[in-house]
Amino acid sequence: MNTFIGIIKDHIQYKQQIFKLAKADLVKTYRGAALGWAWAIIKPAVTIFVYWFAFQIGLRAGKDVEGFPFFLWLIAGLIPWFYINDMLTQGTESIRKYSYLVTKMKFPIATIPTFVSISKLMVNLFLIIVMIFIFIFMGYTPDIYIIQLPIYILLSFLLFTVFSLLASLLACMSKDFLNLLKSLVTAVFWLSGIVWNVNTIDIPWLKTLLKANPVTYIVEGFRNCFIHKTWIWESPKTLLCFLAILVVLTVIAVILYKKLRKEIPDVLN
Repeated sequence: MNTFIGIIKDHIQYKQQIFKLAKADLVKTYRGAALGWAWAIIKPAVTIFVYWFAFQIGLRAGKDVEGFPFFLWLIAGLIPWFYINDMLTQGTESIRKYSYLVTKMKFPIATIPTFVSISKLMVNLFLIIVMIFIFIFMGYTPDIYIIQLPIYILLSFLLFTVFSLLASLLACMSKDFLNLLKSLVTAVFWLSGIVWNVNTIDIPWLKTLLKANPVTYIVEGFRNCFIHKTWIWESPKTLLCFLAILVVLTVIAVILYKKLRKEIPDVLN
């Protein structure tokens, strides 16, 4: 508990630096490219088009979902995935990437995944706004259910920031762990119902297992706001499961941080 309180105090004490570093990380991502900030739209747009073309035109499996075009259903799942994917990859190697903050400046280690997460979230918030305008442009104006969208965004931010702290600590100790996690990202994508509908599974236990996946929960949460028109409290079991996973990951991350924080600077040198 003392370690957890210490992490919170570090975030409060260094809050200004955290936001400055988040801004610097964001600028660094697109600096030097000819198209600059346009890549924040171009890269996701290309990804969305490829999946839309593959399922709608190629496989002809892109059917309307609850009266909404498949394209809208697809982007409602892919937009949150872009943030999750960044945190599973770049978030995991955040401490290694910013090792100089640890070895030369004695910056609190636990805050590094946080400012990286804020940086990726800022881009994702922009994409969410674009997605909302796309819904409106296509004649599907979001209704009152959209007021719960900030809750899903917050849950996603908390979970994957904590996960990035845990994973980045382990990645500092072992490059094999980093490589293993990167190799599993594709599996996570295809098993999380991002480009296919989890609700169509007929095997009850498998459907329950897949819905317990926190990535699936966030993706379905976004679709609940735009497509399914479902309130967050209407699925209490999956919400409690998500919160339980968040608590467990937090506990593990804090324990690892307590054990490894003194060793990390030596490992990174």
